[in-house]
Amino acid sequence: MHSPRFVAAALTPAFLFLSCFYLYPILFNVGNSLTDTTLFQLKNGGEFVGLANFAELLSSPDFFRVLWNTVFWLTFVGVSTRVLLGLALALALNSRIIERMKVRTLFRILILVPWATPPIVAIVIWRWMLDARVGELNKLLLALGFIDQPIAFLGTAAWVWPALIVIITWNTLPLMALSFLASLQSLPEELVEAAAIDGASPLQVVRYIYLPHLKPTIIVMILMSTFWTFNNFVYVWLTTGAGPGYYTNVMATEVYIKAFIDGRLGYSSAVGVVMALLMGAFGILYMRIVTQRSRFGGVM
Repeated sequence: MHSPRFVAAALTPAFLFLSCFYLYPILFNVGNSLTDTTLFQLKNGGEFVGLANFAELLSSPDFFRVLWNTVFWLTFVGVSTRVLLGLALALALNSRIIERMKVRTLFRILILVPWATPPIVAIVIWRWMLDARVGELNKLLLALGFIDQPIAFLGTAAWVWPALIVIITWNTLPLMALSFLASLQSLPEELVEAAAIDGASPLQVVRYIYLPHLKPTIIVMILMSTFWTFNNFVYVWLTTGAGPGYYTNVMATEVYIKAFIDGRLGYSSAVGVVMALLMGAFGILYMRIVTQRSRFGGVM
């Protein structure tokens, strides 16, 4: 066995790397959040204001609207939609009907197309499809008689969040579905056959066999998707620019707006610190779940 000194010396470069690329930016951002630094005085820096930025943040009605958009619309609705559709898609791809039709491989290849599409390209395509003047979706709905006039999906308060959820789901659903499908592939076929022999209905098979088997994967995908979605900037900013107005403004876009449009770097850093704290809470939850399942022999 190696001596403690040798182990410490071997790990020192890794600790230095982590300190430079993770610890220092965190400490810098926390320190910056305690100042009134603006974009126009970066050279001189700002004055120390203590917790004034956080007090303003937590007393602002706009912040709670941004927090609601982030937690409810972007994260809760977005992740829930992907999980439910991912489960349905995985069960469909794993069904005997698809296997008998000899199209399982084709469907698995097709489902990779949205995932392989870069988010920027996906956003451009969907913005064109949802356009009120030349969008194919409006043309289809008008031709079918479902609407009397075109809908500005990305410019109307009633439609903009559902449209955003559709775009995000289309681009990221394949990962969720394929993760569930991979877990289903590890389920012993004998369990399903035994349940069928005992007279279990398809819904009972799903409830008592598939879902318990998928539970570890569902937990991991929910938590990981929460991390990815909560911090998402690209989809919201490139699709709506946080509009109409600031109706779809979320915490990630709020950081950008306060820093590079309003020029308030100190306040923007405070928003970033709050985001980090919220994600830290999710991280603690994730680690507790992983630790508990490992302690009781669960498989993640």
